[in-house]
Amino acid sequence: MLNTNTIKIKLAAMNFLEFAVWGAYLTSLGIYLAGSGLGDKIYWFYTVQGIVSIFMPAIVGIVADRWIPAQKMLSLCQLIAGLFMGAAALYCNSAGGNVEFGPLFTLYTVSVAFFMPTIGLANSVAYSALTGHGLDTVKHFPPIRVFGTVGFIASMLLTNFLPIDGISMQKTCWQLLSSGIFSIILAAYALTMPQCRINRSASTSMVDAFGLRAFALFKQKKMAIFFIFSMLLGVSLQITNSYGTTFIQAFESVAEYASTWGAQNATALISLSQISETLCILLIPFFLKRFGIKGVMLIAMLGWVLRFGFFSLGNPGSGVWLFILSMIVYGVAFDFFNISGSLYVDLQTSPEQRSSAQGLFMLMTNGIGATIGTLAAGQVVNYYVYARTTPELQIEGWHTSWGIFAAYAAVVMILFWLIFRDNSAKPKHKDIVEAEKTAETAI
Repeated sequence: MLNTNTIKIKLAAMNFLEFAVWGAYLTSLGIYLAGSGLGDKIYWFYTVQGIVSIFMPAIVGIVADRWIPAQKMLSLCQLIAGLFMGAAALYCNSAGGNVEFGPLFTLYTVSVAFFMPTIGLANSVAYSALTGHGLDTVKHFPPIRVFGTVGFIASMLLTNFLPIDGISMQKTCWQLLSSGIFSIILAAYALTMPQCRINRSASTSMVDAFGLRAFALFKQKKMAIFFIFSMLLGVSLQITNSYGTTFIQAFESVAEYASTWGAQNATALISLSQISETLCILLIPFFLKRFGIKGVMLIAMLGWVLRFGFFSLGNPGSGVWLFILSMIVYGVAFDFFNISGSLYVDLQTSPEQRSSAQGLFMLMTNGIGATIGTLAAGQVVNYYVYARTTPELQIEGWHTSWGIFAAYAAVVMILFWLIFRDNSAKPKHKDIVEAEKTAETAI
């Protein structure tokens, strides 16, 4: 068995690559699409991530729990995702200035359909490896997950600053190829990760046969409410990914802001959000133990209110400080929800349901929630922004849109505060306890 330091390093590298795949295009794709005449279609590219997350993570999680170990499923999914994302880049390059929505969207959709389950799979691989070494996931996973954010930032900055024929890669299709390359590297690396547990035991129950036991969590009132609010908060997840950089770069069309650094380097400015993540992840163990899941989730929800609110008031000139504040609070908004929520779900489920439960969490947040959010946000932005004819009116429409998103997040926060009840500490998994006892006996 690998020693604990070695396994932490391996898991950190896995997380770096996992999120480098996403960071290559997630926040900058809108810039390329808008420049290719597909600005009014941007929301579909982010909505489809939610649509595939409704069923793909759950299906893949079930397979990983029962038939194919999670580390091998991670490898297979990343390989397929990388090949199709690379094909999307090659299509765009061959099409030149005549990129059509249909072919690009089809290739992109297949890629993200296999990428989205890998987020939950990577968590499952990490949780399995940590508990197998007798380590507490709440304490040891967040510092490992930090390297995922570091990978996301590194990939974003590469996309922002690497010139392709004298043009920033954020304005070109080559950001998709960059993502594909990272996926293929991770596909190979995932095969070196520790073996994950599977459960092939036969069962006459249809629920057990198809690995759907994780859905029984809805029988618990607190978990049902938690998943419902995870879905409602998931509505906010992809909005700034969909439109953050596109909004900031739109200021280039307004003479007053055209030469500002922020308007010209929207992806780099947004990367401050991920830098904030790296710091906030390390605060999660303390906040979870001090305030419980309800307190941490409320802090995350307030973060989303401020994230959108600062965008609604800022600009890349005299108001750039509001943009910077928005980037700072994003770390709290994203991490305190996504990572704390994932840890909470892991602590509420048995090891045999680990991948299925993570898939269910992904279904509610990045699936149903994100789908509803990006569809609704697309309609809001198209009405208030792209239906307007001058850059000045479009900027005004952007500010109105962000104000609407902030109001929604505030309503969700108030309802969660009134309805959800669970401030108790959760005991460790029985397999952690057993592993710790084994380690103590060995000593």
